[in-house]
Amino acid sequence: MAPEESGSPATGLPTGSDLPSALEDGSSGGGWPLIDGWARATFSPTGLRLWQTLSHQSACLSCAWGTGGQNGGFRDELGEPLQRCFKSVEAIQAELQPAVPAEVFAGRSLAELQQLSSAECDRLGRLDRPLIHRAGSTHYEPISWEEVHALVAEAFHAPAPARVASYSSGRSSNEAAYLLQLLLRARGCNNLADCSDLCHAPSTIGLTRVFGSGTSMVNLESLQHADGVVLVGSNAPANHPRLMNELIRLRERGGTVIVINPVLEAGLLKFGSPAFPIRSMLGGGSEIASLFLQPIPGSDTAVFLGIQKALLERGAIDLAFVKAHADDWQPLLEQIESTSWEAISACCGLSREELEHTAARLAACKAVVFAWAMGITHHANGTANVQAIANTALLTGNVGRPGAGTMPIRGHSNVQGFGSMGVSVHLREPMRLALEQLLGRPLSRTPGYDTRALIEAAERGEVDTLLCLGGNLFGANPDSAQAQRALGRIDTIAYLATKPKTGHFHGLGARQTLLLPVFNRFETPHRTTVESGNNWVRLNEPGRTHLRGGDLISEVAFLAELAHRLHGSEPIDWRCLQDPVYVRELIARTVPGYGAIADIDASKREFEVAGRVFQEPRFPTATGRAQLAATPLPDLTLPSPEHFGGLAPCERGLVLSLITARSYGQHNTVVYKPGDSYRGMTHRETILVNPEDLVACGLRAHQWVTVQGEAGQLEGIELIPGSVRRGAALMFYPEANVLMRAVSDPESGTPAFKRVPVLVRGA
Repeated sequence: MAPEESGSPATGLPTGSDLPSALEDGSSGGGWPLIDGWARATFSPTGLRLWQTLSHQSACLSCAWGTGGQNGGFRDELGEPLQRCFKSVEAIQAELQPAVPAEVFAGRSLAELQQLSSAECDRLGRLDRPLIHRAGSTHYEPISWEEVHALVAEAFHAPAPARVASYSSGRSSNEAAYLLQLLLRARGCNNLADCSDLCHAPSTIGLTRVFGSGTSMVNLESLQHADGVVLVGSNAPANHPRLMNELIRLRERGGTVIVINPVLEAGLLKFGSPAFPIRSMLGGGSEIASLFLQPIPGSDTAVFLGIQKALLERGAIDLAFVKAHADDWQPLLEQIESTSWEAISACCGLSREELEHTAARLAACKAVVFAWAMGITHHANGTANVQAIANTALLTGNVGRPGAGTMPIRGHSNVQGFGSMGVSVHLREPMRLALEQLLGRPLSRTPGYDTRALIEAAERGEVDTLLCLGGNLFGANPDSAQAQRALGRIDTIAYLATKPKTGHFHGLGARQTLLLPVFNRFETPHRTTVESGNNWVRLNEPGRTHLRGGDLISEVAFLAELAHRLHGSEPIDWRCLQDPVYVRELIARTVPGYGAIADIDASKREFEVAGRVFQEPRFPTATGRAQLAATPLPDLTLPSPEHFGGLAPCERGLVLSLITARSYGQHNTVVYKPGDSYRGMTHRETILVNPEDLVACGLRAHQWVTVQGEAGQLEGIELIPGSVRRGAALMFYPEANVLMRAVSDPESGTPAFKRVPVLVRGA
């Protein structure tokens, strides 16, 4: 078994210390490339329509930090201007493409379409009319909406409830999400898989256990009162650029930003935000990280246990606060005291001195926000990682007051709204009771399938019908071969989408697959709402599509029609749910914290979900107190080359812990640009490796190698030397999904995308 390398990586970065010398090489994110991107987009053929869309009163299509809504296209929930990012521009440009030419589906066989990359699928254009693939056919064919409605209703009505399922993404609205879960639960089915199962489910579960609420306890105003941020497992410059403005402001007011990430991302050292144009263009950007730690991937529980131990030893734990507002603190303190520094350092690869220095910087802050993304959750111990962060926030008294708290950084723009609407296999009891009162009968208590359980059930032949509301179920899953095989055993699959995705060509149902075009957020002909990652509900005004002559449908209209055909007019008039105002009335009655949505059409006032942001340390748990728990150190030993069949006599190679990640020009599985100049990865067939690892195993920079995983292998991969810690590597998702077995966190079902054992082999 191969141990992972300990100690600081050979990147020139003084890991665990202050950073001025690390910034001398001028590495930064954003800046001129972003400004150039805005300029190119402005003067493109769709530039005028792009700016009209950017100014439209609707929420950003990109991440859950996006802006928009009633405050206008460029303003955040506090009314601050210039808060749009280039990720939003990329997403809108993709939606403004012309329709997919009819000859694409008429002339190209599925075998040809399956050769397309994610980027090539996206560049085909917008879907503008319904299509069907029937078993035995080599092509998608046109179909009428009347036939679509009849086929989908039959496919949902015929099987037993347990054999029906849905999958969804955060691209859609609260109203569509509410309708989706309502029609399935009325059908007696709880199989509501969601993209959040593949990303932040550990955050929801872990935070709910500790605080009784699974979302951010920090709003934007509170964040602006912090003097410290601990940012863990996040490449915010690429995936949540608007957050960078808040980090820049925090540094300007003398605050501390502690970054914990196995990969040294340029934008986390310095970032040039277009919101600060003079500094971006002339000053090379703003400093972000005050301190940067590069631990072994998956060792975050050990990192935070080490910080807790250092705080305890320096007397910096707020024991009075903990005793007053938390339960079960004694077992946690016993774990901290009994776990040796040697065990902590061996697990995370950071020295005692580095962790003590980090604890000292943390203790010097008055109000700290702990923020994280999928670098924390994409592990087999993802829920424990989240609880370790929550424990640290509690032990330092950084919860339940302005400027302090926990803040998971959600990915897709309305992924949190889907959870609020009940699109989850973990339906909260207050909402369950409200839905039972609405429907006049008990809901099924049969556990539902999360995303990974859905794939496994489909592979066993236990799913007959699947409705996908957005997303790319095939592309987002680990073990691509298993995902394709599982989807191919489902009788009927209906995809509601705006553009083609790889899953529409690889994830075909056994009997029929429907590809159904829907309006995007800024085109929908009625008002909708979405929820940001910080619990702010935004209102999207009606719009219109540029696809003249297209035959599209709104998701709310489609789901209401399906619900009517399944359930008739009892106990509610399901067809009336085509009116989103009526849907919002039901949301106000049944979704905790959403009472204000009942008046939003008249008032036009956006609002914060009630009961989520804690300004004082009282929590919605059974005791009203936070619930601490010990978090065990994970076993992170890597297998030997023999686990993969060994190396041939003429081969050199090494086993690495692979991090799969998005490139800077990418949103979820949609790729806008093939390469990543910030990481020096100029195309998708690359792997980022520490230079010392290359020297140690006798491989060369830019050599072409084979990367072998436990589920498959990729050939013709270029070795890129970069600032990833020793023993780790980085490749792009979703291409690298083919390598990995579906190893998941048993607490949440979320796959370990950020810790995949691979063997890199070359001549």
